[in-house]
Amino acid sequence: MFRWERSIPLRGSAAALCNNLSVLQLPARNLTYFGVVHGPSAQLLSAAPEGVPLAQRQLHAKEGAGVSPPLITQVHWCVLPFRVLLVLTSHRGIQMYESNGYTMVYWHALDSGDASPVQAVFARGIAASGHFICVGTWSGRVLVFDIPAKGPNIVLSEELAGHQTPITDIATEPAQGQDCVADMVTADDSGLLCVWRSGPEFTLLTRIPGFGVPCPSVQLWQGIIAAGYGNGQVHLYEAATGNLHVQINAHARAICALDLAP
Repeated sequence: MFRWERSIPLRGSAAALCNNLSVLQLPARNLTYFGVVHGPSAQLLSAAPEGVPLAQRQLHAKEGAGVSPPLITQVHWCVLPFRVLLVLTSHRGIQMYESNGYTMVYWHALDSGDASPVQAVFARGIAASGHFICVGTWSGRVLVFDIPAKGPNIVLSEELAGHQTPITDIATEPAQGQDCVADMVTADDSGLLCVWRSGPEFTLLTRIPGFGVPCPSVQLWQGIIAAGYGNGQVHLYEAATGNLHVQINAHARAICALDLAP
């Protein structure tokens, strides 16, 4: 059963972005971290049990060439087997921090060389898979970063080319040592879903075609993909085959975010 807990006030409103909430629970420290995007900054809030706020701070995107500060597109905690990193994406690049958001360990600038003058350049869609962190881009490519057990020696190990339109979201689940298991799904602005198997080299297993509307949010759980679409529909697919099992028509407007409560 769900129960209502006390509200936690933010210093500023959350931007109208899809998937604009990240939560990191630290039971050993009796803390919960919350992260939301607000324009050119990300708001990070720590709270004790029962929602008692403890500390709140802002994290800004790294500035590059340009007059205006870069807008942040997403903030997300990535839980790896050996460490937790906070990943921030913007119109300029990808920043990775230690979990508390104080120490930046990696910066990846986006290459706008292939973009047309009128095309927006940004990164969006963040997920951890094993010791990799995957980040989507405006071009449809997914950048795969190999994360060491400690330190800043992060390497861009692979670029996945399965999409032709901007990535909207990425979801993963532990592979649990199974062969040929589908453990990552990527979604884009056309509604296309690509299902992958992670590893030293990621393998594209299947594509689930779109139908003319974006897919802003996806989740993956026990081989089932839950996809929320711009027309308000939620679809449940079998990850291994791409077969549609359930179609839910319960929303009048676009799905902004999905989460699981198994």
